[in-house]
Amino acid sequence: MRARNLTFCTLTGRDGGTLGVKTERGILNVAEASRVFRIKAPTDIHAVIEGADCAPIVRLAAKALEDTRGKRVLVAESRARFGPAVPRPGKIICVGLNYRRHAMETGNPIPPVPILFNKYNNTLVGHRGTIRLPVKVSAQFDYEVELVVVMGRKARDVPEEKALAHVFGYANGNDFTARDLMRVTSQLMLGKTCDGFAPLGPWVVTTDQVPDPQNLRIATYVNGEKRQDSNTSDMIYSCAQIVSYCSRHMTLLPGDIIYTGTPQGVILGYPPEKRVWLKAGDKVVTEVEKCGVLEVTLI
Repeated sequence: MRARNLTFCTLTGRDGGTLGVKTERGILNVAEASRVFRIKAPTDIHAVIEGADCAPIVRLAAKALEDTRGKRVLVAESRARFGPAVPRPGKIICVGLNYRRHAMETGNPIPPVPILFNKYNNTLVGHRGTIRLPVKVSAQFDYEVELVVVMGRKARDVPEEKALAHVFGYANGNDFTARDLMRVTSQLMLGKTCDGFAPLGPWVVTTDQVPDPQNLRIATYVNGEKRQDSNTSDMIYSCAQIVSYCSRHMTLLPGDIIYTGTPQGVILGYPPEKRVWLKAGDKVVTEVEKCGVLEVTLI
């Protein structure tokens, strides 16, 4: 039984990261539930993404909700410690200038093909995590809420009409950016790859729960003030087009993730005299419809 109609996360604790599954009464700690109820189940989201049988997870969730021992294996979302939703992606691919109004606000033309760049695993941070700002090398910090595609099947040169069949699910991401570092050279890498610059989570939602990834509300709040509010329908290149395009140039593997671009409302899009860059103490909350709310604090 492959994953369907399940919402996953990665929980952190003394033993490192472990698989969590959202239920009506909290988050099921799958590893702990497996020990308590003596049902062997995958305890790592990467195993699930790669096709591990999810029937035992469904059984564990049912047991936790009906058995008095369930309180030992269910964690209230308010008390949960989240790691990056996908903690060990082989590739973190990002798409730049992929919303029409974002291209307009930054004074850039519509790109003729998807603009691709990458991040590395050092950038990953989970829900309610912190980003330590590299203030010795940068002063212009910016948010970018993004829908993230989580690959579930190997994809090489797949046509657009079959691309989404290779996707496992979707997540909420923040392509955090140091704008001054981004412009030091013609390459974006420095401004995108500082530690903690890719918040991801809290959830990975399976594709059956997101029938149309091109019709999702997407928003950002800084200290409670709304900064971005758009819809994935404004994407220049759809998720299917992005997956297909990437797969023409490289083999995509299960667990690879793709940040699909940010809408208008970033600080860079303001007139220069109105740009107030993010600073230590700020709380940045991103929302992606069906994928939940992702919060990080800057330190």
